[in-house]
Formats: sequence, structure tokens, C-alpha cells
Amino acid sequence: MRWKLHVRFGGRAGETHSSRDGQGAPVRPNQFDVTSEGRKLKILHVTDEFTRESLSDLVAYFIDADRTVGVLGQLVTERGAPEFIRSDNGPELIAHALKDWCDYSGTGASYIEPGSPWQNPWVESYGSRMRDELLAIEQFDNLLEARVLVADWKDEYNTYRPHSALGMLTPSEFAERWREDQLQLT
Repeated sequence: MRWKLHVRFGGRAGETHSSRDGQGAPVRPNQFDVTSEGRKLKILHVTDEFTRESLSDLVAYFIDADRTVGVLGQLVTERGAPEFIRSDNGPELIAHALKDWCDYSGTGASYIEPGSPWQNPWVESYGSRMRDELLAIEQFDNLLEARVLVADWKDEYNTYRPHSALGMLTPSEFAERWREDQLQLT
């Protein structure tokens, strides 16, 4: 089992996307990571490279290494330890707490080069879809609303969206079939 780990940091209201409309002007304000109260939101995405499942989307005002380790510990309890985690070089992902967790759980760590999101394509694709289909559209009133809507979107992604790379199965269907196949082999 392989997991990918990514933390997407929220922007402030009024900041702009780097995409441009051809005239050099920003296309739209980047307000999808901020509550209506102006509080920045952060999302920790954890995806499985093999099944493409979203395993966790922690939504919080603040995510540090200890919270990251807590999410990973919960996933290990539910699914077993992964071979490795692949992540960017954010401070909560390179901290000693996470390195200690990797050593303790027997999980390897693979860090992508700074500024190289293509080295982490599945979680980047997942985060981009969430951004385009949910975060850029919704204005969250508070943290609870953001958590509920992100959880609903994650459930839809895992259970109702077939992927061509998975033989047109949803991530949940693919994972279930793989587990059944593994049981038959034993």
C-alpha cells in the first residue's frame, strides 16, 4: 500500500490566482480557502496511489506535524502501514515528529523536489479537482461547514466517480476488488 500526503495551504481573501486571461490580469480572486469570517483553512489530503482513494481530508485552521501524525496513525489503525508516503516539503511534513513516526511505523518517506508538483501527480490531481469543483464554488461560513462539504465531496469522489486508469471503476470499487483478489490468493 502506498499513500501520498499533501497539505494545501489556504490563501487570504483578495489574493489572486496565478492564471491570467491573456491580458496579464488575474482571472479571479482566490477566496476558496477562507471562511466568510476571513479565517484561513488548510486541508491535508491523503490519497492512496494504487487505488486512487482519498483516505483523509483533514480540514482545519492549523495543521502541524502532530496533527499530521495523528491522521496517519488513525489510517494505520484502519488500513495498516503503507510502504511509503510521498509528500511535498512543507514544515508539517518534514518535521521530526513525522520522521519519527515513519521510523516507528516502518514507513519510508519520499519527498518531492520543491516546485515539482508533477512528482506527486495523484494527490495534485485530486486536490485540483476538489479546488475546481468545490472550494472555488463554495463560500464556507465556518470550519464545521467546510468539514461537512469536503467529507461529502470526498465520499462522492471515492464511491461515484469511475476512473479510466482503474478500468472505469470507482476508487472504492477498485480497492474492494483488489482486496477480494488478495483474499482468494491466500
